[in-house]
Amino acid sequence: MKRVIVLGSAGSGKSTLTQKLSEILKLPVIHLDKYYWKPNWEPTSNEEWDEVVRGFTMKEQWIIDGNYSRTLDIRIQRADLIIYLDMPTSLCIYRVLKRRLMYHKKSRPDMNEECPEKLDWEFFRWVWNYRKRSRMKTINKLESVRTQKQIIIVKSRKEVFDLINRLEQSNEI
Repeated sequence: MKRVIVLGSAGSGKSTLTQKLSEILKLPVIHLDKYYWKPNWEPTSNEEWDEVVRGFTMKEQWIIDGNYSRTLDIRIQRADLIIYLDMPTSLCIYRVLKRRLMYHKKSRPDMNEECPEKLDWEFFRWVWNYRKRSRMKTINKLESVRTQKQIIIVKSRKEVFDLINRLEQSNEI
């Protein structure tokens, strides 16, 4: 296993799991948010973003966390394993609020240094509506590649801990 994708709503635990997987599997981490957002939360253009993602996926080893559904096919094509954190909305909202407090006026480690943590109404609604808006699209996409890719869907913190424990014990899933 050399190339891993971690997907899920904001606040689902993607970055935390990615860091843990990196320690266990000895793979480099790519947090997509860190590269998509330019200073002061300016987004990267679609054309430039496609090239950035293609460049990341051409590397031999990586763990990439982030959704960015428009470029998901590019990542899936090269991935060995896809982990989808299908966490409850209430947990994601709690974590987003907690993260906002922890990184007040600072940038998170998985974010561009010139993008201080913020929580506005638009982002809150995005997290709140994630399951209704994006969940089934992601699940359907994963179902369409299930015969070609190893896919793990994790639905609780306990399942995340179990996954980490299995990896720590055997370095395999």
